[in-house]
Amino acid sequence: MSEKEDLAKQKAEAAARAKAVALARKQAKAEAAEKPEVDMDIAKQKAAAAAKAKAASLARKQAKEEAAEKPEGEMDIAKQKAAAAAKAKAAALAKKQAKEEEAAEKPEGEMDIAKQKAAAAAKAKAAALAKKQAKEAAEKPEGEMDIAKQKAAAAAKAKAAALARKQAKEEAGEKPEGEMDAAKQKAAAAAKAKAAALARKQAKEEAGEKPEGEIDAVKQKAAAAAKAKAAAAAKAKAAAAAKNRTAAQESEEADTPSEISPNQSKLDQIVSAIESHVGQGALLENYINRLSKDVPTLVANPDTYFSIAKFLRYDEQLDFSYLSELHGTDFESHMEIYVHLHSFKMNQSVALKVKLDRDTPVIPSLVPLWSGANWPECEAYDLLGINFYEHPDLKRILLGEDWKGYPLRKDYEPYDVEV
Repeated sequence: MSEKEDLAKQKAEAAARAKAVALARKQAKAEAAEKPEVDMDIAKQKAAAAAKAKAASLARKQAKEEAAEKPEGEMDIAKQKAAAAAKAKAAALAKKQAKEEEAAEKPEGEMDIAKQKAAAAAKAKAAALAKKQAKEAAEKPEGEMDIAKQKAAAAAKAKAAALARKQAKEEAGEKPEGEMDAAKQKAAAAAKAKAAALARKQAKEEAGEKPEGEIDAVKQKAAAAAKAKAAAAAKAKAAAAAKNRTAAQESEEADTPSEISPNQSKLDQIVSAIESHVGQGALLENYINRLSKDVPTLVANPDTYFSIAKFLRYDEQLDFSYLSELHGTDFESHMEIYVHLHSFKMNQSVALKVKLDRDTPVIPSLVPLWSGANWPECEAYDLLGINFYEHPDLKRILLGEDWKGYPLRKDYEPYDVEV
């Protein structure tokens, strides 16, 4: 046999060995997936030995047949072709094995990085698509733009939801339960943040597209809605307050003891003196206020309010020389002035009340009788709009003169809803 034939045989044997080794590796991996770890090593060794023997015998048989059938020139060409095919096949198999080994040998951290890169690429692709769609939408008229925006937003949401579900499934298959819960929470938080950012962006775009007239109309509608809401809240609050007052009055009537108050005789004395000097119809009502330390309480007619106050102040037997309190109250159905007086001579207090019309609450000032009524009457005028005529200097003392409305009225609505 010539030297060329020996060289050809050696090449063929080398190619057959490489092929046998690759086949053995492939079979070993397939068997490793099915067998336990202890049997895998033995199976690998047996498979490798059998593959080597089979490949060697096959190579020798093929070499003999080719040497017997072909002349020397044709044998060299055939051997070269076989060697080239074997090299190409071995290279492809090596690449495939390298990819599989890299995937099997990479730790979880590298795999996560690869997934993150893939996700980033997908996001970049989605962003580019969104930009393209936005440019196409910018060329359309306003009516079509809105429809296109809605369709694009719906498609983007559907695509994002599908991608999120796919990623969640993949992560769920690889992560344990504890990590899955944390991943779900992070994904939910990210989705919420993304949705909020998208909503803000859309709001800005819509605000930027609307002309000034429409923006003003929107602001006016929002202001009107805010005013209506505030009015409804005020009405509900007033209704609740009225209900509470009714319940309190009922409770007061129910809790009123049957025994006579120690101040009843003094109330009778005061009422008798007023009716004798001012008139029989001067008082609308009188009673003992059980909820305020049994204070004798007088309810005056608006026409006789000042006359009764003057009599209480200057009568020698009564001498209510000290005004300790004066304030107004809005009862929704009417306004009321409450005055608390004290007589050092009688060592007794008395309350004087008067009910006023809510639309035009006007009553004489008590400043000519008690100088201490000056500032309380200004406060009632400032916060409730009660007008005290013949007051020496009636003015707003808490709010400015240009303030709109009276804050202590139950139906008060702020002039500026944003304040």
